[in-house]
Amino acid sequence: MFGYTRRMQDRIDALRSNIVSVYMGNAQAVDRLIVCLLARGHALIEDVPGVGKTVLANALARSIRCTFSRIQCTPDLLPSDVTGTSIFRQNSGTFEFREGPIFANVVLADEINRTTPRTQAAMLEAMSDGTVSAEGAVHHLPQPFLVVATQNPYEFEGTYFLPENQLDRFLMRISLGYPSPDDEARILRKQPARTALPDLRPAMDAEEIVALQAAVDRVRMEQTLVEYIIAIATATRNSEDLQVGVSPRGALALAAAARATAFIAGRDYCVPDDVVSNVLTVCAHRVISRTYMHQGDTLTTRRIMQRVLESVPSPV
Repeated sequence: MFGYTRRMQDRIDALRSNIVSVYMGNAQAVDRLIVCLLARGHALIEDVPGVGKTVLANALARSIRCTFSRIQCTPDLLPSDVTGTSIFRQNSGTFEFREGPIFANVVLADEINRTTPRTQAAMLEAMSDGTVSAEGAVHHLPQPFLVVATQNPYEFEGTYFLPENQLDRFLMRISLGYPSPDDEARILRKQPARTALPDLRPAMDAEEIVALQAAVDRVRMEQTLVEYIIAIATATRNSEDLQVGVSPRGALALAAAARATAFIAGRDYCVPDDVVSNVLTVCAHRVISRTYMHQGDTLTTRRIMQRVLESVPSPV
């Protein structure tokens, strides 16, 4: 297993280098996006306009030789605009399903919280099961399948709260932050979104991604780490500060992220830090505080999750 991982490590490094050649910002966010890809999870990138959310998502999509689609989320976007619709063929007298933009390996849902909850909900089945049900038939999405959604903070005009069940389908909620002065200087000099992004060449193909995902599934997680994840989830459910704690789906997501993190580090086994380093980004958007009943207060839920994490002893 380790020899296989070492060989694949070169492919991961090439993918990372490809992305950072265009996105000159938060390097940790790049690794988290790669973790989502390898763990078969979806990523929600939330931050103020202009910090590179769309550039980062586009750089990932262009770095993989696979199908890519972009959905510009607006208030008038309909569910059928995302999943597809049936077209009547007059010559045959039958209806034919025409696939929507969700039928791609990498889907960028730009400014997802500017579209209505009804349209947001149209993505639930696709993100959870990798299928789309329409006209009594089930259509399977291509593999690998990754949704990268961007959103502005809820304080901005014209935004809707994402439903809790929609948020639960995202493996991670990632914040980019502003670039460092040195990175911002590089952005101003090179203008990568205009110059480098259009010419970016793939560093990996879809088949390689599927092979990497299968290798991540084989990363070992000892029983003590399984119990550690369960203890963290249980602590959130018993916390006096939380109305809703981490669900079993959230615990599964944390385990998947830990395995992918270990794999990127070149290991075929997990260590406690693989769990700890992912708790806030994987779990904070899945819990609801008692003082704030919506998911807009990211800082509050992150602070609560940090206290919960500190209260649960880590295995040696």
